[in-house]
Amino acid sequence: MASGADQFLSSFNRIEKRLRDELDNPRNMGFSEMVRRLSKSKNINVRRAEDDLLQMAQLRNAIVHEKIGENFVIAEPNEWVVNRIQEIERSLLAPEKVMPRFAKRVTGFEKHLPLPELLKIVAQKRYSQFPIYDNGRFLGLITLRMLGYWLAKESLHGEIKLTGRTADELLAGDGKRSNYCFVSAETTIVEVEELFQKNALLEAVLITKDKNPNGNLLGIIRPRDIFKEERVENL
Repeated sequence: MASGADQFLSSFNRIEKRLRDELDNPRNMGFSEMVRRLSKSKNINVRRAEDDLLQMAQLRNAIVHEKIGENFVIAEPNEWVVNRIQEIERSLLAPEKVMPRFAKRVTGFEKHLPLPELLKIVAQKRYSQFPIYDNGRFLGLITLRMLGYWLAKESLHGEIKLTGRTADELLAGDGKRSNYCFVSAETTIVEVEELFQKNALLEAVLITKDKNPNGNLLGIIRPRDIFKEERVENL
């Protein structure tokens, strides 16, 4: 079985190669500089692991350049370090995508869905998101927050009358489209986390094969689906 140092160096070397590939194989650029550059640009996973990677670069130097003997290194990585660098390696070389983890059957509704029927579905099936379509063309996403806001506004005018009212009225009344976005099936989970963190109004991320809003819905992700899992993993 490989030693901790061997396992560490194997992962480190694969990570270094990936960083070089992403930067088009820059000449005379060290590992730490590559980490800093990618952290400031497009690579979310590098940015999240930046501090650990910079510390690990120092450990790599101690292992490789400060050997006392052929089979004796001055710094032997402990189990946590080995596990951590392998975790970072997986996130960089094979980041988990939204599919299949968040694959689920998502029901779409036509814009003329009567509001009494929508409320009945909420009560009986506990749906909290309603993708609304007009003959296959996506119009918007009704959520319980929007429904509550609409009912509150309607109540200001006296008794709320739902007869003859339809779902598309909620979309017209809300006037905002920032409560949802679409991603493709190839989107990574960490990219979805970033979407939620950057947009406090985002209530759901909808998944289609190629990010086409009018495509078949493959799944839906709510903030609690992402961050609940993170809290569990961190316990």
